Amino acid sequence: MMAAELVAHMKIRSGDCIKVKGKIELDAKSFAINLGQNESELVLHFNPRFESYGDVRTIICNSKTCGEWGMEVREAAFPFQQGEEFKLFVCFDAKQITVKMHKGEELKFPNRLEIDTAEYFSIVGDVRIKTVKFD
Repeated sequence: MMAAELVAHMKIRSGDCIKVKGKIELDAKSFAINLGQNESELVLHFNPRFESYGDVRTIICNSKTCGEWGMEVREAAFPFQQGEEFKLFVCFDAKQITVKMHKGEELKFPNRLEIDTAEYFSIVGDVRIKTVKFD
């Protein structure tokens, strides 16, 4: 289990974006951004892995319902570097979640829970968070 860096409980509505700025640890194995109702109901688990669970430089996306993980989606683009700063936008809507990464990459993940508001946002793992803005 990764150590939580940040947990926020607030209403995130369809159309809202969350802007995250942080720095990845030099020896980072992975980090994750979670969005949903709570830890057991996640509409998005966004998990860049430098070297973790047998994955190397891969982004894993998933959802969780009633504490059960859904089907993993692997993303080939990997714009993250250990020891470097990064910026992310997580844009939530009732159909899908879009993650915009700092080098222009964009990842779209379906809103499998079909929720139109999220109340839980967390960032865990080998990163230091500088700012989180909710727009």
